[in-house]
Amino acid sequence: MTTAILPTLLSQPSSQHLAYARASIRGEDLAELLASMANASGGMIVIGVNPRTQKAEGVIDVEQTTRLVLDAAAMCSPTLVIPMPLQIEHAKQMLIFVNVPSGLPNVYAVKGRYVQRRDADDLPLEPDALRSLFVERGGMTWERLPHGDALITDLDPAKITGYVHRVGAVAEENAVDFLMKRGCMHQQEHIIRPTNAGVLLFASDIERFFPQAEITLVQYAGPRMSDEFMREDIHDTLVEAVRRAEVWLSQHMKRGSVMQGLERKDWTQFPLAVVREVLVNAVAHRDYLIRGEGIRITLFSDRLECHSPGRLPGHMTIENIADQRFSRNETLVQVMADYGLIERLGYGINRMIIMMEAAGLQPPVFAETDGGFLVTLYSNDESDTPLSDGNDHWRRMGLNDRQINAITVVSEKHRITNGELQEMHPSVSTETIRRDLADLVERNILLRIGDKRGAYYIMK
Repeated sequence: MTTAILPTLLSQPSSQHLAYARASIRGEDLAELLASMANASGGMIVIGVNPRTQKAEGVIDVEQTTRLVLDAAAMCSPTLVIPMPLQIEHAKQMLIFVNVPSGLPNVYAVKGRYVQRRDADDLPLEPDALRSLFVERGGMTWERLPHGDALITDLDPAKITGYVHRVGAVAEENAVDFLMKRGCMHQQEHIIRPTNAGVLLFASDIERFFPQAEITLVQYAGPRMSDEFMREDIHDTLVEAVRRAEVWLSQHMKRGSVMQGLERKDWTQFPLAVVREVLVNAVAHRDYLIRGEGIRITLFSDRLECHSPGRLPGHMTIENIADQRFSRNETLVQVMADYGLIERLGYGINRMIIMMEAAGLQPPVFAETDGGFLVTLYSNDESDTPLSDGNDHWRRMGLNDRQINAITVVSEKHRITNGELQEMHPSVSTETIRRDLADLVERNILLRIGDKRGAYYIMK
């Protein structure tokens, strides 16, 4: 949302995906409007605009109106999890923009009443239509149910505080109340417990509650499995697990530089943004009811394979995956969107395809397996070739054989020290070896980690 498109947006009449509301709207009316859009295909609500005249009237108390939106979302049954409302000034008036995501997995009611947005109207759902919607969406999701064994004290206060501050929760609202509106807490008969999503996101000891919530990362040197490999097992709350896995994959993917004329072109085996999208989608959309199996990401010389437990949810199929929206775990998706790890609107598949094409790579390949979902990324010829197999581009950059040997070792073993390079060239002075590596750092080919004797170099 940018100020440049506001005049165009506000000139549009109310529709199935756009609604206007005055700042004085009642909480229950706003809740019904939210539920109506959620039961359809999502949309945008602009608060601070007269719905009859479409004239901007503004919002006087932004904080109070933001709290009204979150309270209205909490009035829906089950609680509607939406992105934090945006505050944008237009024509010297402050407006509040509320995004209702598409592809939600629940059917929402307000005080037992089910409505659905059609054209510009919020109409009651007839019994047959309501039954069809329940069948399509599957009712209450597992992630929103309270975890039977977890207590609030089992959550990490620092992670909760960091999250609440990050999303800019409304002042004077305590963290527990805010997490309830986010689907991370559940209250029943005055007892508040973490939901399954809350445990996955904020538990102090995630392995105690969800041993299946792990990411296994494996790298093989060639295009097939072998007895020689590198492996990392990550057990952590979902946001931290994604961050750690992303760092590991970034360090272990092939990367380098080639000269195109006088210009140096850096490349990675796969676009980092695509790798992140694959990783985050696997974590956010997997089926956590499947025990005994975690997410497996395997890095080969020619491809990356990511397998996550659980087949496609809802009405999703391999054929419509790029066009349709449906989230098995809407709370996990929203919190990861709050952290900036995933796009809440659900256009990640399209973005992956576009970025792979821009990198000169074939589109991702999607497949359903007997017990899960598999995404495969294929690398191109440039990144399939180990740096040690073709060194002309390094020589054109003016690198000597010692420096090319250092790059070859890093590409194969992911790191090198001064001492290791010295052993490869015993007749060369220590100072010369130091200058060789320092030059590679200055050229932004290698990155030095640590100081003095413990220092080593990795590919930058």
